[in-house]
Amino acid sequence: MIFLASRQCSATLHRRLWSSQKPQANFLGRHVLQPWPYHSSRISASQQRFITSVSDQQRPPPATWLDKIPSKARPYLALTRIDKPIGTLLLFYPCAWSITMASYALQAPISTPLTYLGLFGIGALIMRGAGCTINDMWDRNLDKSVARTLDRPLARGDITSRQALAFLGAQLSVGLGVLLQLNWYSILLGASSLSVVTLYPLMKRVTDWPQAVLGLAFNWGAMLGWSAVAGSVDWSVCLPLYAGGVCWTLVYDSIYAHQDKTDDAKIGIRSTARLFGENTRPILAGLSASTVSLIGYSGIMNAQGPVFYLGLTAAALQLGRVVWKTDFDSRPSCWKGFVGCGWSGFWVWMGALGDYCLMALA
Repeated sequence: MIFLASRQCSATLHRRLWSSQKPQANFLGRHVLQPWPYHSSRISASQQRFITSVSDQQRPPPATWLDKIPSKARPYLALTRIDKPIGTLLLFYPCAWSITMASYALQAPISTPLTYLGLFGIGALIMRGAGCTINDMWDRNLDKSVARTLDRPLARGDITSRQALAFLGAQLSVGLGVLLQLNWYSILLGASSLSVVTLYPLMKRVTDWPQAVLGLAFNWGAMLGWSAVAGSVDWSVCLPLYAGGVCWTLVYDSIYAHQDKTDDAKIGIRSTARLFGENTRPILAGLSASTVSLIGYSGIMNAQGPVFYLGLTAAALQLGRVVWKTDFDSRPSCWKGFVGCGWSGFWVWMGALGDYCLMALA
């Protein structure tokens, strides 16, 4: 009888473990979607208590590394989107193009591009964060009505507008410290971009082309990087490079805006995603072609070598792949396409860097 009762209890426990749909944990504390796949007779009493304890707590793993940051600092870091580095890279790449192309044109020693790439990398990280803070201060009420943004720190009330303003002051102070490492021509040129950065969040309320305004701000480095290296801007090279960067921004930020087009329509936010509508794919294909053509023309004006055009070809193929494959009605697909556009900027830089390295080794 004792043996039969034991088998019955064991079978009951086994069925309960396998029928549960809640995540359990193994001995390493890893959450899995299926129950523990071993017969209960193989689990000791102490192991069973451990499994039950972890299961009862039902604590999911952290969404990002930000969840491990002290709670007081977490909202400020979340405000900067530091856990999503693609924004920093999109701001950095036009700077990197320009710095590398200027170093190639001037046959500068390797210390020159290394110094300025480091400075502009820090500057891109800081100023991208400052831009996010400005954007969220403008949009703190609108963000509450958009599913993707309602958990942002200001929209959720984790920090106040006054605290965000003080944090913005600190960000801009660090950004100014980086800018002051450059020559005076570059300091004035860099400071002049702040008006565009500040006005961008307002544009989505008054025009269907806020992505174009973002392009004006995000590609300022196409001019600033050159002036940092050379002391002034070579407009014959930098102007088509800048224009190509603006077209590139229209591609990736239109894809990004498709994530929110349904919510944006309800609250009156305007964007190229809503403007282009069903014609998005052919329009973005044309903008991608313009991006490649303008950057290519900039390379011609700078007498770039063949490696530059190999990189540009890789960028063109990447943009074509993104525009062709992105499902503009799917948020995950749009995010993947947005990130994929960043790789096109990377390949342009690799082409310019390859030319510089061949020149330096010659």
